[in-house]
Amino acid sequence: MTEGKINMNNKHKYSTNVKSQRKRILEWLSTKPLTTLQARTELDIMHPAARIQELKAQGNNICTHWETVDTGKVKHRVASYVLLVES
Repeated sequence: MTEGKINMNNKHKYSTNVKSQRKRILEWLSTKPLTTLQARTELDIMHPAARIQELKAQGNNICTHWETVDTGKVKHRVASYVLLVES
């Protein structure tokens, strides 16, 4: 694949449907925190902030923590999401 080009022939491992994306995020968050980078690379969710905002609007208690991550090229401000549950 040429740098900067996207291979459009790849089959998606996950559904790109927003409902499916929200479900994947909640399943992940039920076990551990999720960063923006993890959502993109491991859950195939390209705009996790939007999904998190939708989940919050649905009443899920999700906190956002910000951290700076060095990707090897530059430093990025990355969100880390945590689902708070009542005990």
